[in-house]
Amino acid sequence: MSKTITIDSKAIPFEEGQTIMEAAAAAGIYIPHLCHHPDYTPHGSCKLCNVKVNGRVCSACTFPAMEGQEILNETKELNDDRRKITQMLFVEGNHLCPGCEKSGNCKLQAVGYYLNMLDNHFVHFFARRNLDASHPEVLIDLNRCIFCTLCVRASQQKDGKDVFAISGRGINKQLIFNAESGLLKDTDLEATDEAAHICPTGAILIKRTGYHVPIGERIYDHKQIDQVSLETEHPEHGK
Repeated sequence: MSKTITIDSKAIPFEEGQTIMEAAAAAGIYIPHLCHHPDYTPHGSCKLCNVKVNGRVCSACTFPAMEGQEILNETKELNDDRRKITQMLFVEGNHLCPGCEKSGNCKLQAVGYYLNMLDNHFVHFFARRNLDASHPEVLIDLNRCIFCTLCVRASQQKDGKDVFAISGRGINKQLIFNAESGLLKDTDLEATDEAAHICPTGAILIKRTGYHVPIGERIYDHKQIDQVSLETEHPEHGK
């Protein structure tokens, strides 16, 4: 007999060792997330995937699925909290969606639409963050970094290069590069590396490729992020 959990009163089968996120995605249920990627070690940093498990708030991407769990995902309370988290991500960086090359292909922007985020709510930090255009093929705009660590994990676990790391805490947190000079050009990052393409925002961009796909014809211009996420991570459950 297969083991099951319930998500919003729906019985969901799971395999031993799966997280709640993995079990939900395999069953065609979307849980909002930004830092999660099925190919990399869970990190649990963005907290968008918080769900209630038997009354306790847990990160779905890191918490294991276990028999007897009653999980709430689609509730007003959880989605209100997710919207606030998304608003804070917008105001802690400098996200200028109408002029960003990633607009329409940006997961942060798409999550905002999915959660019906209509304004930023909080006061903007207008943080002073650097832009590194020293690399011949890749540009890093730290104004758009949300510290999801996907580039860190991709560089370590897929590219085998360890190009990126997160340094500092709180308002002093920053993405740093593995070079004595601190400049991207002095790392061994290549434009073909997974770490150069996995960013969910417009923080990491490949030079000379902006706007090749016109706005209005980009992935989230026609599909909501829940559909894209399920099609990408579990194509058999895409709708």
